[in-house]
Amino acid sequence: MADELTDDELASLTTRLHAELARLRASIAGADERSETVELDGSMGRLSRMDALQQQEMAMAQARQARVRIKSLAAALKRVENDDYGWCPDCGEPIGFRRLDARPEAPFCVACTATRGG
Repeated sequence: MADELTDDELASLTTRLHAELARLRASIAGADERSETVELDGSMGRLSRMDALQQQEMAMAQARQARVRIKSLAAALKRVENDDYGWCPDCGEPIGFRRLDARPEAPFCVACTATRGG
């Protein structure tokens, strides 16, 4: 059984959640710039066009993944606001600092995550 989070642990994790959220929002801005329409002019070679299209697709995939994680981080911060952060909604047990230190946005304890197939 995990222990409840201390005030210092909660403060540390909350700071990390905010920092990661800011980092991801900034990365999306950069990915959006890299995923703009590729101009295919006649002077660009076939391989260069293929490379530009591949880079565009990778940037779009990165932005999609970042948006999913942003939702998870925002949900974790909402749990902090509601004093539910660090508690597993399935079993009602504390999630524990080691789990949250590894993945601060984790909504479930390790046992319940495994039961859910995650």
